[in-house]
Amino acid sequence: MTPPSPDIGESLCQALREQVGKLGLSIGDEPVWAAASFEMERDPYSQQESVIAVWRGGQRFGKATFFPDGRVFAEYQVLLPHPAKAGSYVDAVQVWGRAPVWRGDAVIAEYPA
Repeated sequence: MTPPSPDIGESLCQALREQVGKLGLSIGDEPVWAAASFEMERDPYSQQESVIAVWRGGQRFGKATFFPDGRVFAEYQVLLPHPAKAGSYVDAVQVWGRAPVWRGDAVIAEYPA
């Protein structure tokens, strides 16, 4: 198993932080590429293997899937109150695409009644 290059990993981490920043929030320097652990995952249908980067053990959990064709999908917990939507919080941010062109969005949830 070969982890993705540090350049791609750092770019992905920066893209996740930027998605949080678009909301006017900050998660500091999280996620940190050097703190990721790696594992392989085989798609049961295609039998292709993807590299999975996982951040766990800190304040937040995150996961990035690096598909064999170069695509990436990543999600990282934010768990902070939404700055503009009362009664809501930012559960996570997601980033997808191929380095260095990332797209992304936030996952917004409502607090339980």
